[in-house]
Amino acid sequence: MNDLIIETTGKLLTLLGIPFTAINVKEDADMLRVEVVTDHASRLIGWHGETLNAVQHLVKSMIRTAKNLERAPFIVVDVDGYRTMQEDKVRTIANAKADFVRRTGSRVTLPPMSPYFRRVVHMHISSTPALSDLATESIGEGDYRQVAIYLKNGKQATEPDAEISEELSPVMAKDDGLENLDV
Repeated sequence: MNDLIIETTGKLLTLLGIPFTAINVKEDADMLRVEVVTDHASRLIGWHGETLNAVQHLVKSMIRTAKNLERAPFIVVDVDGYRTMQEDKVRTIANAKADFVRRTGSRVTLPPMSPYFRRVVHMHISSTPALSDLATESIGEGDYRQVAIYLKNGKQATEPDAEISEELSPVMAKDDGLENLDV
């Protein structure tokens, strides 16, 4: 399938007039990460990742059709480490919120984010041994779906002056670092 992904991505980029020097596919956990090497990364990324999102969607759809699959494979198209950088940012924020949950015992929700980044948070919390006392769930609907992080055992904070004001922070906090996620 990797050869088909490389060929499909290459044809699509050629049709879009985006030159590239290489396309590499790596298996990363349960996904296929397609890394495009180009001197025109900003053209491929587009405004807030819109072009990259569209290319990723098209590649997934084209692979699904070509292979006559019931469901598209989990493919992430990246260029110049752009997606990886965003994933790292989401994990860092999830770690900070996890620390808050532990200190206060309060349940915390992250701002609304795409299914992809919600999945990054769920996978990070569930696969990191140091966070094994925490659980996550997606709540809400549509574009307003969020990830809630909470203690598995439901234990509440024992400190009387715990910072509870951060619990269930505003839906669109401006300073949390998540306002420009592009997937």
